[in-house]
Amino acid sequence: MKMKKTAAIAILVAILLMITACGNSGSSTGASGGDQGGKTIRIAWWGSDTRHSYTQQVIDLYKKQNPGVNIDVEYASFDDYWKKLAPQAAANQLPDIIQMDISYISQYAKNGQLEDLKPYIGNGIKLDDVSESVISTGMIGGTQYGIPAGVNVLGYQYNPELLKKAGINELPADWTWDDYEKLALQAKDKGIYFDESMTADVFFNYYLRTKGASLYNAQGTGLGYEDDALFADFFGRLAKLMKEGATPSQETLSQNKGILEESAVVKGTAIGTWQWSNQFVALQKVSDRPMALAPMLGPDMEKGIYMQPSMYWAISKNSQSKDEAAKFIDFWINNEEANKLIKGERGVPISSKIKEAITPELTDAEKQVFDFVSKMEPIASPMSPPPPVGSAEVIASLSDYVEQINFGQITAADAAAKFRADANSILSNNQP
Repeated sequence: MKMKKTAAIAILVAILLMITACGNSGSSTGASGGDQGGKTIRIAWWGSDTRHSYTQQVIDLYKKQNPGVNIDVEYASFDDYWKKLAPQAAANQLPDIIQMDISYISQYAKNGQLEDLKPYIGNGIKLDDVSESVISTGMIGGTQYGIPAGVNVLGYQYNPELLKKAGINELPADWTWDDYEKLALQAKDKGIYFDESMTADVFFNYYLRTKGASLYNAQGTGLGYEDDALFADFFGRLAKLMKEGATPSQETLSQNKGILEESAVVKGTAIGTWQWSNQFVALQKVSDRPMALAPMLGPDMEKGIYMQPSMYWAISKNSQSKDEAAKFIDFWINNEEANKLIKGERGVPISSKIKEAITPELTDAEKQVFDFVSKMEPIASPMSPPPPVGSAEVIASLSDYVEQINFGQITAADAAAKFRADANSILSNNQP
């Protein structure tokens, strides 16, 4: 009995140590100060060294203006971030403030790990000059689980000089999918790629929205479209352009693995690329040439386009400092000095006053992004609900079928039916 009791105590100690380790997982030195006394909150995010650097400066500014508040920081690369966050969530040791991605917010919300932020809006978090369509992007099932750190919008980012070399003086004002196909083939005849195809889930969802549908249904229990001809039309068109040499081959795209420096746009063999607005500055910097932005394709572009949060700020359910956490989120959104450090790196600021205040501080490329997002915001439609639990598996399945289509291993029509069966099975298995 004594041995069993000793073993039980040892196991209990091990569990406590593991929980403590999980609570500290991913911590970084720099802004801790947790041993200085006073109130301490923890904040976690993912990103590059540049993001870490200016976020630390924003935190230092907040601490300077709020004496007695200490902030422990935890950050990592995107993949490592979620690996570190998972055990913290299991141990109810999540940071007070969590940078949350659109692909994960549903999972954490439905697991009861995120606080409802609605009581803090207008009572700690000021959103008076933020559009309702932007605020609502952080809602899941009617509950406000996230506040956007910034917003992005989809578009075509291109090299105007290379466009003219392809014999295209300018892009049509309200271009369509048919226009896109004609221009892509025209560029191909000049030995230039028009683009590098489109990310499957993001742009298929956009296309579906222009048709009054979406990738997922509102409940997150299945696909949000009934007609598989939509799948066949979208991916069949992209595969046709690839087969005709208007875009790089699937083999080339797979080898590049999304590395910016290896992209056809940076190498000067493609006119442009389809992506989120916050990726424009990096593209222009690496390309080292003037670039421009154009809206998405129509018809019904206004139905398809939406403001998507680059990421959210969320507060953990287990936080003991929710009021202070909300105060920091308000500081991020509404403090002019802080946003002159951020400069829209996490997406264009959601506050119209802040956008106006920091514009003079921006580079030309950053101003291009702010202008583009400002033009799109008034015509954008509400965002579809955040991807449901299981969406990562659905996207992996979709990407696999798209590759098979592009390699000529399956027809778009056959892939449509197989994808539907896979997606509905995955989503149904992830229901509570």
